[in-house]
This record gives sequence, structure tokens and C-alpha cells, in this order.
Amino acid sequence: MKTCHRLKIKSLSPNHPIKSSRTIAQATNLAKKHHLYRNFNPSIAVDSWLTWFEVIGYTVELEADIAAGRHPTERNNETEVILGDRLRHALLRINPHISSAALQSTIRQLTALPKQNLLENNLYLHKLLTQGIDITYIINNQIISEKVWLIDAANLLNNDWLVVHPFTIVANHQTHQLDAVIFINGLPLAILYNQKASAINILKNNQDTLHKYIQNIPKLFFYNVFLVVTSGNRANLGTLTCKSTEFLPWYTIDGEDFTHPQETEIDVLIQGIFDKRRFLEIIKHSIVFEEDGVSYSKKLLRYHFCTVP
Repeated sequence: MKTCHRLKIKSLSPNHPIKSSRTIAQATNLAKKHHLYRNFNPSIAVDSWLTWFEVIGYTVELEADIAAGRHPTERNNETEVILGDRLRHALLRINPHISSAALQSTIRQLTALPKQNLLENNLYLHKLLTQGIDITYIINNQIISEKVWLIDAANLLNNDWLVVHPFTIVANHQTHQLDAVIFINGLPLAILYNQKASAINILKNNQDTLHKYIQNIPKLFFYNVFLVVTSGNRANLGTLTCKSTEFLPWYTIDGEDFTHPQETEIDVLIQGIFDKRRFLEIIKHSIVFEEDGVSYSKKLLRYHFCTVP
């Protein structure tokens, strides 16, 4: 039986004059940043989907902005998948009374994961994102308990919203590059993989490539909420356990029908999925793990009534 879930969060029309002027300004800023790094060759136009992320309030950084050696406080080396400084600062903002012992314990739980299996770790981290972390420690023979939240759903400004484009990671002496990783509070919660449209089955090829990344660099996907694969202006959404045929477009921005035919699939998906409030609603209410006695499958409840396996 299909599960109903209707998102009713409104956003500005894409033709709204305020939004349009801001889009132009953001595109200009991104173009300037790309010009500074002449050796960088983006796989898609700067003034397209990256601009939408800035319009909806994300910081967009080129990888050179956080590269190891250039900004060691962001990333010590290319094997790291968590942005530790951003995580630490966000935890302190969200939990202003957190003790140093609880802060250290929280970071340890997020980095030293208890399972070897990808889906078990992903389920474990999903519970931490939605339920917080209960920290218990002893000071002067007294047991202290604290609840630590990883995301502030009430005050969106307390969270750190970041897109890094592209994102390079080294695992098992192999270098891998993804077009974009979306971080909330230093945690890599979504991944976008894009390739120029040059083949008939390019979206399927991208999905197959993404599954190879999951196998080769699983620690990047321990934290993943969902995956986006794009080709040109097309875009499909899925989860870690989706087969290639199960990645599907997202046709709504605010929970209503697709009402702006001039917008592309990738425009609609970014505005519809990555709107800050909606992203947190999806994490909390629309992710389901099902167990068949042998393994887990991860499902995303889609707008209205559909489900992505």
C-alpha cells in the first residue's frame, strides 16, 4: 500500500522579480569565483543549478575554497568526509550549554561508527539526526546526562548550509570526484552526480556510476539522506538502495503539481527538495528503513502519495 505524505511549504515563484534579480547577482558571483580558479573545469554551466542553491540560502564553495593545505581548518586531507570545524561550531550554536565532555563524545559517535555495514551505519546516523544523541558521562562520581541535537529544526539560521562543488575524496589510494556534496552542519547529507548529456542512457549510466562510488567510498555515504543524479537539465532522485530504474524525477516545488513548465527538472528538484525547511521535514518524516530479515532497504516517501524504494 502506498503511503501518503503531502508537503505544503510555499516558496517564491521562479518569476518573482526579487528572486530573479537575486539569481542574476548570485550567478555573477559564482562566475567570478570560477574565474579565480582557471584550472577548474566544471561539468555544468555555473549559472544553472549552483545558482539555485545560493538563491535558497546555501553557501556555495568551490573545492579549492576548502582544500587541504589551503584551509586546513576545513579539511585536513582528502580522505575526510566530515567538515569537522563546521560540525563543532554548529553543535555549539545549537546546544549552547553543551559541556566539553558531551561535545567530544558527540563528535566521537559521529566519526567512529559502530557498524561495518553501510545501511546499518546509515540507519544509525538517521536516528541520530532525527532523535538527537543522549550523552552520559561521569564527573566527580556524578552521572551526567545531556541531549545533543545535530540539527536545529526550529531555527534554520543556527544550521550551516553548504554546497561544495566539486568534491574530491581519496579512498584505498583511489581518487574519486563528485560534482557536488551538500553539507548540513559539516555532515555530507546529500550527493549530486552530473554528467553532460552525450548518450541515450546517460541518466542510467550516471546512476550506475554512483553505485560504484557507494561501493568504493562507503564512508562518504554513511551520512547520506538521498542521492541526485543529473544529465543536462534532467534530474532524478533516489536512495542508497535504489536500483537504476527506481531513480525518479521530482515534479513539485511546494507540494503542488508542477506549475511552471518553463523550469527544468533540475531547477524544480533543487527548489523542491533542498528548500531548508523542506529538507529537514524530509529527513524527519519521509525517510523509512524496512528490514526483510536479511537486509535493509531505504525508502523516501514522495510528495502526495508515491514512494521511492
